[in-house]
Amino acid sequence: MTEVQHTPVMAVEVLEGLKISSNGRYIDCTVGDGGHAKEVLGASTPAPRLLGIDLDEEALRVASSRLGGSNRVVLCRSNFTGLAEVASSRGFSPADGVLFDLGVSSRILENPLRGFSFSNSGPLDMRFDQEQPLTANDIVNHVNESELANVIYEFGEDRMSRRIARAIVSRRPLQTTGQLATVVRSALGSKPTWGIHPATRTFQAIRIAVNREIDNIRSGLESAIRILRPGGRLVVISYHSIEDRLVKRKFLAESSISETAEIKLVNRKVIKPSREEVLLNPRSRSAKMRVVERI
Repeated sequence: MTEVQHTPVMAVEVLEGLKISSNGRYIDCTVGDGGHAKEVLGASTPAPRLLGIDLDEEALRVASSRLGGSNRVVLCRSNFTGLAEVASSRGFSPADGVLFDLGVSSRILENPLRGFSFSNSGPLDMRFDQEQPLTANDIVNHVNESELANVIYEFGEDRMSRRIARAIVSRRPLQTTGQLATVVRSALGSKPTWGIHPATRTFQAIRIAVNREIDNIRSGLESAIRILRPGGRLVVISYHSIEDRLVKRKFLAESSISETAEIKLVNRKVIKPSREEVLLNPRSRSAKMRVVERI
């Protein structure tokens, strides 16, 4: 399969947010194909040290190739919920900067065998970690109708969640992402909703549920704040309102405790990609970046 070239979102803004220094230690908690990591390494001379974490073995292989086997880089297969332990064991705690890019890579989205796409039909998988037992198939075909509707409403923010869940249950068993997309489209009508494919929100919801993304992000943020040195920066890029609300509330809560606050907000207003970047990289259009600094 041809590898998709990964374009890091808001690369300039990320480097400004992290305040890269050549003697710094930085952690990319979602290293993916290494786009942001490469920018971090190239931001100073000599290059800083970088720890790249990802659950996806293929992503780590691509990142390793892209980063050229630099001795300044350590790559580790792990869930970022274990960030504190991984950073400590690899000599990256305390860290000067931590980055979370919460988007799903183009390479994974466009590989039908990974089961994330409603455009390219494949098995109902959607796992970031190919070793975990829970798949999209389990949720689509075995969760009861009420719970399925709750998943679609909570993680997809779709007001038609009950109608969608009823349609899915009535058509079980479903075997492919293409079949799921067809069922959702038929439940909502042929016209796209909110200017997007009708299945977008359902697919997002099931993916979040499969990978326990919300719990993982919450745990990862807490660990990141803990391991930053004073003056260290935490940068988070999110792509939908559920993620961004979680990040915003966490940062506000942790920075507003007058006596015991551990962080301060670097940007009170969310940072978004420029119009020029969106034109060059349409997938960046929904990105929102927030930055905090450890006190």
